[in-house]
Amino acid sequence: MSDQTSEMKLAVMGAGGRMGGALIRAINETPNAVLVAAIDQEGAPSIGQDSGTLSGIGENGIAISSNLEAGLDACDGVIDFTVPQATVALSKKVAAHNCIQIIGTTGCTEQEDAQIASSANNVTIIKSGNMSLGINLLAVLVEQAASALQAADFDLEVLEMHHKHKVDAPSGTALLLGEAAAKGRGIELAENSVRSRDGITGAREDGTIGFATLRGGSVIGDHSVILAGAGERIELSHSAQDRSLFATGAVKAALWGFGKPAGLYSMRDVLGF
Repeated sequence: MSDQTSEMKLAVMGAGGRMGGALIRAINETPNAVLVAAIDQEGAPSIGQDSGTLSGIGENGIAISSNLEAGLDACDGVIDFTVPQATVALSKKVAAHNCIQIIGTTGCTEQEDAQIASSANNVTIIKSGNMSLGINLLAVLVEQAASALQAADFDLEVLEMHHKHKVDAPSGTALLLGEAAAKGRGIELAENSVRSRDGITGAREDGTIGFATLRGGSVIGDHSVILAGAGERIELSHSAQDRSLFATGAVKAALWGFGKPAGLYSMRDVLGF
């Protein structure tokens, strides 16, 4: 990482994909952020193409490359919306290159999350199941509602829908909201979540947090947290209509994290919630 200046030099992982393109556009539109490397996996169709042209902002002279080491050498921070295995591997490299990592990757196992947390002992890592302002505000509201409306009176369900190509379920955002609800009720999500119901399941167990997953079409991301009581129901919802909001949040997180001490941070930290 170069000495801190007025501009933060950023690299984008998965630069040839839809999210990669959104990140490149967001960096281009953000003062004090500059793209210095666009990285994709070896053999990807995007390799060698101009990242600006591919993302729709016009030629920027930065070709998409599979040379991760060169990209990390050139940047102050790397934004990573890829897959868990690649994200964990990257978290082990960023400290050696003295750059920070912003993680929007979802679907990590507990073991993978633990590996990322271990890497954060030596480097600044910002990780969130969702980078949008709205979702993180929603999580705060869910925590408050879950605390105020206790399990004896209100059952809590998390409903999410995404496009048909999404490979992990429940979504990282749904889990983020579930964790907020569990925190509000002073319980552990892992011990109280219900991920599926099929057949004769019996009555709903008090205190559990249910998840329902829908997949189809081109839905970017719809999430609702439902608190159902006797004779009344409260719904807290968020609908994402453009991937740019995640990209904008990730770039904001990168600028916030520039120069911060080593540690694992979240978007709540970035946004001051």
